[in-house]
Amino acid sequence: MPASKHPPQRSLLDRLRQVALFELGGLVLICPPFVWLSGVPVADSAALLLVLALIAAVWNAGYNTSFDWIEGRLTGRTADHRPWRLRALHAVGFEGGLLLMTLPVIALWTGMPWLDALIADVGLALAYMVYAFGFNLSYDRLFPIAPSTSR
Repeated sequence: MPASKHPPQRSLLDRLRQVALFELGGLVLICPPFVWLSGVPVADSAALLLVLALIAAVWNAGYNTSFDWIEGRLTGRTADHRPWRLRALHAVGFEGGLLLMTLPVIALWTGMPWLDALIADVGLALAYMVYAFGFNLSYDRLFPIAPSTSR
C-alpha cells in the first residue's frame, strides 16, 4: 500500500487529550470501589491508583498509537471506524499488557500477598476493560480523526 493511502492518525495534542481524559475518568470511577473492596486506606489507595494511572498513561499512549498505526496499515481505516469486535480485542490487549506491569506494583505497595494482589489487579483490569471499551467508543464519536490535508 503506497504511503499516501495510509489513513490519518490522531495528532499529538489529540492523543494527549485522550490519555488525560481516560486516566482522570478512570480515577474518579475506580478509586471508591477499590477502597471499599480492597480495605486499603483511602490515602494509600489514591496514591497507588495515581501511580497505576501514570503507568497506564504511558502504556495507553504507546499502545493506542501502535494499535492505531498497525490497524491503519493493515486495513486502511482510522480508529474512529473500528468495528466492535476489534474494539473488544483492543480493550483486552490493553488491559492484559497493563496487568503485567501493575501486578508487582500493587503487591509491593499494599503488602498484599501476590494472589490477593492478582485478584485486586484482575478486578481493576476488568473494571477498566469495560471502561476502556466505552470510553474509546465515546471518544472516537466525540472527537473523530480529522482527514489528512497532506498528499
